Amino acid sequence: MDQPDVKTAVALRYAPKEGDTMPHVVATGKGFIAEEILRVAKDNNVPLRHDPELAGALASLDVGSGIPPELFRAVAEVIAFVYRLNANRRP
Repeated sequence: MDQPDVKTAVALRYAPKEGDTMPHVVATGKGFIAEEILRVAKDNNVPLRHDPELAGALASLDVGSGIPPELFRAVAEVIAFVYRLNANRRP
């Protein structure tokens, strides 16, 4: 059983212009590894969204895995969030 105070982070990739047909997991980790995922994301201006429940569900997937149908809606909300952030950043 996971300790509730251990940070979990998951990185997703979805680049339809580059041939991605669905989002997939590119990194996942807990504790120190989660902190490193977050640091790299921040250093590269990657948008972050805090959703511990979704992160926990996605963390159980293998790196490189596509998103299972039961998580499509939640991940679609994250993608919409990122698109809105990016749209607001444009001059």
